[in-house]
Amino acid sequence: MYQKLLIVGNLGRDPEMRYTSNGTPVTTFSVATHRRYTSASGEQVDETIWFRVSTWNRLAEVCAEYLQKGAKVLVEGRLQCDASTGAPRIWTDSNGAARASFEVTGSTVQFLSSRSAENGYANGENESEMESAEVPF
Repeated sequence: MYQKLLIVGNLGRDPEMRYTSNGTPVTTFSVATHRRYTSASGEQVDETIWFRVSTWNRLAEVCAEYLQKGAKVLVEGRLQCDASTGAPRIWTDSNGAARASFEVTGSTVQFLSSRSAENGYANGENESEMESAEVPF
């Protein structure tokens, strides 16, 4: 059996790198995907889904060095489920709304923002859209 997940979105905050007890680097960062569509009733709907991405070894070092909040990336990897439930990590935020965290182990990360694009907002992305969505982690 095999799974492959492709995500294109923007980093919600700067990556965080740490090392396991045996010295293996691991970098985590959150990626927001955004979709706008018109519902059956004619109403405009904005949908933002957050993914928490973990990268390992040399890829972790590169991501920690070159990525920053707002950067547009394409991540290829596999979905990780909560070991105890087999589902995404689910919790309730401070407003009582249900939230879920989709955990991804990244195997490939492509940097889509140009290095000259300040804060990674290139190709007409609306910075206020990404900042107004709640970052769950």
